[in-house]
Amino acid sequence: MPDRLDEMFELQKKFARMAGDRYPDGAEGRVSALCTAIIHEAVELQRTTSWKWWKAPVRFDEEAAREELIDIWHFVIQASIELGLDPGAVLDEYRRKNRINVKRQQDGY
Repeated sequence: MPDRLDEMFELQKKFARMAGDRYPDGAEGRVSALCTAIIHEAVELQRTTSWKWWKAPVRFDEEAAREELIDIWHFVIQASIELGLDPGAVLDEYRRKNRINVKRQQDGY
């Protein structure tokens, strides 16, 4: 059975081929567009919560929140692909940055 992250990357590559000519040219343009998409999807995820403390709370729609989170995953995986990261490289980078973050917390960051 393939690794789940490998499978996600392969599914994303197939999906990205479908976007074809609508996708910006050049890695920088694509990463910039993906950043914009991630930001907007994060706002959509936030809208599923009662983040406006000054308003009456709304029922948390966990299904909608999950859908928005998966949209973010799509764009994060595509950005990873654009930056030449495969699942192994993502894990390596995650571990590297995690060590930095742990050290920062230990040092009172």
